[in-house]
Amino acid sequence: MPMPLHDWDVTPAQAVALQRRLAGRVERQDRLTPVERIAGVDIGFEDDGNTTRAAVVVMAWPGLDVVERAVHREPTRMPYIPGLLSFREVPAALCAFSRLGQMPDLVMVDGQGIAHPRRLGVASHLGLWLDLPTIGIAKKRLCGRHGEVPSERGGWTPLWERDVRGNTETLGAVLRSRRGVKPVYVSPGHRLCLESSLTWVVSCLGRTKLPEPTRLADRLASRRG
Repeated sequence: MPMPLHDWDVTPAQAVALQRRLAGRVERQDRLTPVERIAGVDIGFEDDGNTTRAAVVVMAWPGLDVVERAVHREPTRMPYIPGLLSFREVPAALCAFSRLGQMPDLVMVDGQGIAHPRRLGVASHLGLWLDLPTIGIAKKRLCGRHGEVPSERGGWTPLWERDVRGNTETLGAVLRSRRGVKPVYVSPGHRLCLESSLTWVVSCLGRTKLPEPTRLADRLASRRG
């Protein structure tokens, strides 16, 4: 695993400062090796939130057969603070990844990538630590605006935000992953562009709302898989 980026024992104000500094290191263009293994990662909580449970499920590409699973539990490090979830979740996720026999080539994260107020959501933060291509697939919007989402499976509309100067920045996409259900919010995490992020997410969709890697990680994180 790459060298540590920073200490995790920080105050909320220090965490915000770290996000602003690290966001400049996020790569928004494709830099990935041939993909043979895709991981999904999700975080759950036990003991009334006092224990963090990180789950990683690795699947072979293109067959999407499960080849490895890892779970790590540890005391929860930070209370729930909107915008700072990576400081609550990524440490446990890193420990779960350290349990794998072989690192994946691509990681799908249940959470935001650059679609974050400081452009460093869980997927981006984790991608920097692992130095791996990551994609954020979130169930809810954290920031940005968007238009009507097409109703057909695979339809999407940009998620964007305008700065004080009136410049528009595209943060991700609002994707209809399954007809008749609420969309998901896809954003590049690290080492991927938006177009590639969408292509990979759609390619990994099964019969449910979430792509298979994060669907199975969600089940494992919540002790349902």
